[in-house]
Amino acid sequence: METVKLEKQALLVRELIIEAIGDLGVGHIGGSLSIVEVLTTLYYECMTVDPANPLMSKRDRLVLSKGHAGPALYAVLASKGYFPIDWLKTLNAGGTRLPSHCDRRLTPGIDMSTGSLGQGLSAAIGMALGSRMDGLDNWIYAILGDGESDEGQVWEAAMAGAHFELDRLIAFTDYNKMNIDGYTRDIMNLDDLGAKWSAFNWHVQRVNGHEIEEIINAVARAKKVIGRPSMIILDTVKGKDCSFAEGKISSHNMTVSLQQKEEALALLKKKEKLYA
Repeated sequence: METVKLEKQALLVRELIIEAIGDLGVGHIGGSLSIVEVLTTLYYECMTVDPANPLMSKRDRLVLSKGHAGPALYAVLASKGYFPIDWLKTLNAGGTRLPSHCDRRLTPGIDMSTGSLGQGLSAAIGMALGSRMDGLDNWIYAILGDGESDEGQVWEAAMAGAHFELDRLIAFTDYNKMNIDGYTRDIMNLDDLGAKWSAFNWHVQRVNGHEIEEIINAVARAKKVIGRPSMIILDTVKGKDCSFAEGKISSHNMTVSLQQKEEALALLKKKEKLYA
């Protein structure tokens, strides 16, 4: 898909996220909006998947380790055709198949239940090892949050990924530099994050997480790496392109009024016209 079409698709995904969380009135909007471009790029450009056959054994797999950003993944999966877009109206409601955090038992297209932060990369490593044992040549992707990178299990997984030379594992860190209650630099300073992953013998790149072409090129480079896994650090903005949430720590899990939702969607609609 052309980059401009992917950018337009990312805008549509943003609209779906804001509408779903706005209809509910509360949700993890900040960290959902910061990963829109990477999810759109993966599912519409990089990954081998089949929405009509979500359990296809040869599919590429994605583990959204920062599982509270499920609304972003749901929006992409719905737009891709894994389930009806109307499901988004049931986000986190009683009896929903779209809970606040990802649950593979409920939602078509979810490869791993996540939300207990720090555990997703370990699951992705298990998938990569399992695919190798099964003789599959699929790719395993994982998306981590910068806040969850304070968890020790992330770095245990980092050692394992390098030790087993999992070169078909590509991970991303959503580096929006904000935690639930402050800036990452104040809570547990991660810098130099790239140097840390390099020290664990991962191939490391750092790109603008809202520039789709940069993400595409980074994934292409990662796929050429032999003998070690890849980490792509995405410099992002929490709450990106949402008038009431962008750049705010409070956007981690915030209430959203009907007026806020409508104003944010109106601004995105104006931006969408630039792609007409």
